Amino acid sequence: MDLDLPEGMKRAGTADWKQLGAITAEAFYEDPVNRWIFGTSKTLDAAFPILARTHYLKHGLCHLIGDGGAAMWLPWGAPSEISLSATAQLAWALIATGSLGAIGRALEAGARMQAHHPKEPHLYLFTLGTRLASRGKGIGKALLAPVLAECDRTGTSVYLENSNPVNEGFYRSHGFESQGYFPCGKDLGDQKAPLLQKMWRAPKAPGA
Repeated sequence: MDLDLPEGMKRAGTADWKQLGAITAEAFYEDPVNRWIFGTSKTLDAAFPILARTHYLKHGLCHLIGDGGAAMWLPWGAPSEISLSATAQLAWALIATGSLGAIGRALEAGARMQAHHPKEPHLYLFTLGTRLASRGKGIGKALLAPVLAECDRTGTSVYLENSNPVNEGFYRSHGFESQGYFPCGKDLGDQKAPLLQKMWRAPKAPGA
């Protein structure tokens, strides 16, 4: 994907995996779905750098804006499931941070996301987030803008799972529409599993 990146934004490389993962983890500290799956911020800190290094930097498109914001995308045709090696590393990280139950919840969430994933060609937005101190500064919008512009130019649709209801308005303002909801896992007793919202963005015509 040939992007015209604004000043201050860069494509993340393999050496950026720790920073990419750290920003993403912090961005999801208060996220209902990720808190349900991983349990603690410590576990989020362990999981996201592994996902960044083993999958999204290898097969996807990742961006950073300073140390404030990060995004991870996966193009159509790239492997959608993480490798057995990455799964083992992730499982070990969850055990090491005291979140043994998170392994089952993560596998269940991944299976459900795969089952609900659209079959039509698209660019997949896995994560978009900012550090807590960087919120409200337009970083999320800046991370989205060049990618969505290129998707409009090439006629590419975009898909994401919104894991926090407070972000729905943000994504709708960028052309995403809701396609329904599904629970991220099985209910735990009387605790209902949080919902993931399927959102789809069709490419915009020039001038639209």
